[in-house]
Amino acid sequence: MAEGDGLEGKRLEGDRLNSLDDRLLAVRAGEGDDDAFAVLVRRHSSSLLALAHHLLGNIADAEDAVQDSFLGAWRRLPEFRGDAQFRTWMYRIVTNHCLNTLRSRTLTVPLDAVPEPATRNGHTAPERAAESVAATTALAEALGRLSPDQRACWVLRELHGLHYEEIAQVTGTSEQTVRGRLFRARRSLTKEMGPWR
Repeated sequence: MAEGDGLEGKRLEGDRLNSLDDRLLAVRAGEGDDDAFAVLVRRHSSSLLALAHHLLGNIADAEDAVQDSFLGAWRRLPEFRGDAQFRTWMYRIVTNHCLNTLRSRTLTVPLDAVPEPATRNGHTAPERAAESVAATTALAEALGRLSPDQRACWVLRELHGLHYEEIAQVTGTSEQTVRGRLFRARRSLTKEMGPWR
């Protein structure tokens, strides 16, 4: 077989793997297929990185969390029964990793810190841009003051669009618990972001 034939065969196999759904790829990866797992990593890494970044607030920590989560998932793939979607399973692994990281951190922002409200008179474009950056920073700080469980539920719902049932699966709780955490998170964020309205 010529070298070109081998490369063409690998390309065709890669195209075939890319067309498979997550469940089949997870089964193949659980049986030791490295290429199938690589497709899953490529397919889901950007959304998982965004999730981890929203939860941890630091891109370097988020990258570490996602990498550690994929390594853990690779080891645990034979346990993946397909009861949930692969994406939901990975969201749970990443969320748990991030929550453990957050719980081990010390609080760096005082709980009583409230951002200064922006002035409302005579805006110019640079002032609006600065206000927008300040509001975004204030929201990030307010999210940082939520409990890790509330923050996870809020991020999964508001930034990643998961439904209550999916969030319950990811966080290992009930839908009622998710609703309660979201209610408390929204109430807290509304209060803290009041000066920015």
